[in-house]
This record gives sequence, structure tokens and C-alpha cells, in this order.
Amino acid sequence: MTEKRSSFSNRIGFVLAAAGSAVGLGNIWRFPYLAAKYGGGIFLLVYLILVLTFGFTLMITEIAIGRKTRLSCVEAYGALDSRFRFLGPLASLIPILIVPYYCVIGGWVMKYMVEFIAGNGLALAGDSYFSSFISVTASGFGNNPMPWFVVYILINAVIVLAGVNKGIENISKFMMPLLVILSVVISIYSLTLPGAMEGLKFYLLPDFSKLSISTILGAMGQMFYSMSLAMGIMITYGSYMKDEDNLEASVTQIQIFDTGIAMLAGLMIIPSVVAFNGGSAEGISAGPGLMFGVLPKVFAEMSGGSLIGAAFFILVFFAALTSSISLMETFVSIIQDRFHTGRTATIIGVTVFMLLMGTLSCLGYGPLSFIKLLGMEFLDFFDFFTNSVLMPIVALLSCILIGRVVGTQVIADEVTKVGYQFKRQRLFEVIMRYIAPVLLVIILLGEIAKYFGLISI
Repeated sequence: MTEKRSSFSNRIGFVLAAAGSAVGLGNIWRFPYLAAKYGGGIFLLVYLILVLTFGFTLMITEIAIGRKTRLSCVEAYGALDSRFRFLGPLASLIPILIVPYYCVIGGWVMKYMVEFIAGNGLALAGDSYFSSFISVTASGFGNNPMPWFVVYILINAVIVLAGVNKGIENISKFMMPLLVILSVVISIYSLTLPGAMEGLKFYLLPDFSKLSISTILGAMGQMFYSMSLAMGIMITYGSYMKDEDNLEASVTQIQIFDTGIAMLAGLMIIPSVVAFNGGSAEGISAGPGLMFGVLPKVFAEMSGGSLIGAAFFILVFFAALTSSISLMETFVSIIQDRFHTGRTATIIGVTVFMLLMGTLSCLGYGPLSFIKLLGMEFLDFFDFFTNSVLMPIVALLSCILIGRVVGTQVIADEVTKVGYQFKRQRLFEVIMRYIAPVLLVIILLGEIAKYFGLISI
């Protein structure tokens, strides 16, 4: 059974949904951590340059491929050139592997959001609270990560079941403005804390003496991760985009949303943590340690910290949800395009798969912690394999396909389809053909070398 392909109702709906996909957990905790690690203002400057060049090129390519072929990534590459049909299944692995463990983290966020709203923020600031929670050693049903994971997946399934227009577009139109408002409010509050100005200077003022290859590689990796590139998402969302919508302008607006939220996340977190640490940015740790360990302690020391903590985790929940529904929608679209199944049946099957696969990651720090993949727990392995290996490979092969096989004019024709100008066409062509492949090889080799301890990035 083949269903008519859905579409977003207008460009605003598409932009908000695509921006919601790009704005996720990587913006909220990964960006501030990397900005602090790699010199603050100089990292921010390098990141902005890469977003406007490298990031723009990859994003407009993926959305144009989706709109041109009206297919998800599993079939879209083969539709452009049959020799690259293998790239579809390879690219499809990325959202299929990411969404189960992403929903595990989404469950963690929902747990903390509910606890802060209930006024239990002080308990979350305990040194062992988070480790006890994810290792399934804390007592009580609500302190088990599995129920939160299951509920979070079901929320995603309900939204995706409602469809592209009534589900994903409507929830994005509601959540994205609220996400921006919450980000601004918390950022302003963070800047009023005693000692926060030192953190602001560190974050915004470039210190060129801190510019290094590690800064550039860190910014490249974050840009790639933050903008939902090479995950099949932008191809899928592009396939729902109407021909009359301005593709180049849409990409620019998505980038503004994504980068703006990332910068606001830095304003929310870096000044407050620097103030909390007496002027030092060293307390901004990576990954879950920042979100679920450091920040609850910061909120506990703030005046009105319970309210700010609740607002912060509501914001993070919105960011996580807009990204996970896009991952799930991409998964659903892949299955429908490949097997021509009905939407409802597909969503039920995808949900069951996510529950089974996600359980490995959910229990990987507890009952299943004795199982290691390349020395890593399930969640860490899936994250490394998808983000550090598969995504750069898929993006590199995409650049070869467009830059060297079918030609960049294919993308330019899609951008200018109904009379729009492609204002940055020359920039796009140079980066796609010559610069992006080199940068992607550097990212791939850098990530692999980092894993094996050959370099420290």
C-alpha cells in the first residue's frame, strides 16, 4: 500500500520543524561544553564561520535532494545515480540507530523536568543521584529510567502518528517559539548572577592566542552534530517541502534558529557555571555530567533556582522532543519508502523496534553494564558509531555524488526551480567540490584517532 506523500502547509511550518530537528541536546549541553573547552569566544567565531559556509552547503544539499526526489534517504541517493544506491541503506542506519538511545536521554530529561516542577531540585543536586538513577540502583518506581524511557517514546509515537502537518508541524509551531522565549529569559537571569560577567567575556570575546587545530576540529564536529546533517532528517523533511517555497532562504532561517539557540545555551550555562565556580570555566564538564550533574548543583545555589531549573529542563525537553520526533519520522519514512507499508502499521513497528533497541541503552549502565562494545556501554557505542563514523562517511560520499558525479547544477536547479536566485551558488560549488570533502576526511580521521587515544581533541 502506497500513501500520498505528506507536505508541510507552508514555509514557516517547514522551517520551524527543520529548526526543531536541528535544535536538540547537542545545542543545549554539547555546545557550551565545547565553547568552554576550546577558548570561548574564539571557538564561537570559528563555529559561526563554519556554519555559514560548510554547514550551509551540506544542509542545502540534503534538503534539495529530498525535495527533488520526494523520497527519504533510503531511496533518494539511488534516484540521483543508481551507482550510489548503496548510500541509501548506509545513511538509513544513522537515524535507525540514533533514535532509540536518543529517547533514553529524552527520558532522563523528562525525569529531571518533572522532579524540578515538583520542587525536588535539591535532591537532584546530590553527588550520586544521577549515577544511581541510570544504573538502576535507586529505590522507587520513579527512580528507574525504564518507565521514563517508555513514556517518552510513546509521546513521540503519538505526535508522529498525527502526521507531518497536524503532528510534527503543529508541535514545532508551539514548541519552537516557547523554546526561544525560555532561552532568552534564562540567559538574562544567568547574566544577573554575581560574577557572571567574567563568564560572558570569556564566552563572547575572541582570544586568538587560543586558536588551535583542536579548536577548529571541535567546532567542525559540533557544527556537524548540531545541524542534523547526514542523518537523513533534512532529506526527509525536504521531501515534504513545497516546490514554491524558497529553499535558500529556508536554510538561512533554519541556521539562524539553530545557531541562535546554541549561542543562547552558552549564555545560559557558561556565565552561571563560571559564577558558581568563582570565575573558572573548568566546571563545565562534557555530556551528561554537565546536564544532570553540574547544573542541578548550580540551580541549588541560585536564588529562585528551583524555578529556573524547572524552566531550563522544560526548555531541554522541548529541544529533545523536536529532535527525536524528526528522527522517528525519518525512520518511518525510510520504512514506508522501502516497503510501501501504511503509516499506522509502520509507526507501530518502529515504536516496538525503538523500545527493544532502546532498552539496551537504557539498562546499559545498570543490569547490562557487563556487556561492552569496543569497550563502551551500549549508548556510548551507538553514539560513537553513528556520530563519529557513519555520519562523516555518509556526508563525504554525498559530496562525491553531488560534487563529482551528478554535478552541483542538480542542486542549483532545485534551488532556482520557480524563479528564485541562488545567491550563494558560487560559495556552494567551491565548498561542495573542493573544501567539504577535505574537512569531512579530517573530521572522520580525527574522531577515529581520538577514540584510539592517538590525539586529544
